[in-house]
Amino acid sequence: MRAKPLSPAAYRPYGTVIAAAGGKPIPANMGTARRWDFLAELVNKRPGKAKANLCVFRCAPFKGKRFTAKLLERHAHSTQVFLPLSSSRRALVIVAKGGRKPDLSTLAAFIMEGPRGISYRPGIWHHPMIALGTRADMACFVHEDGSRQDCEVFPLPAPVTITV
Repeated sequence: MRAKPLSPAAYRPYGTVIAAAGGKPIPANMGTARRWDFLAELVNKRPGKAKANLCVFRCAPFKGKRFTAKLLERHAHSTQVFLPLSSSRRALVIVAKGGRKPDLSTLAAFIMEGPRGISYRPGIWHHPMIALGTRADMACFVHEDGSRQDCEVFPLPAPVTITV
């Protein structure tokens, strides 16, 4: 499978592409900035139990041309948002729809680059974030309560190779 460039239309079944683009921005900060509001839905299906967690992942670089995915994970009760802390970073985003297990017929791979991030809808299966070329720090927003339900892991029946 070949990873495709990340576009809002192609990624829509899995979540949202987050960028300062589209829609109509409003002036902010006394005219020194523009603001795009409500770019991604933030869902917590466990109100009162799970707390909003803003964290940072430091992703080790993958420098090859072919990445082998051996597992997928999901957050059944929360959206998960990833925003690179540098616009010069690239990352591989691997996603699939599904229920209790991933539907591998919906498996897709995207290259996220430039000043944009992504959200995963609750229940979307995905591979942990893979930095391409250089180490990448990613801000992450997710609702968690510290239980095993925060993140489910599914070993793939056979490894999947993604050409980046």
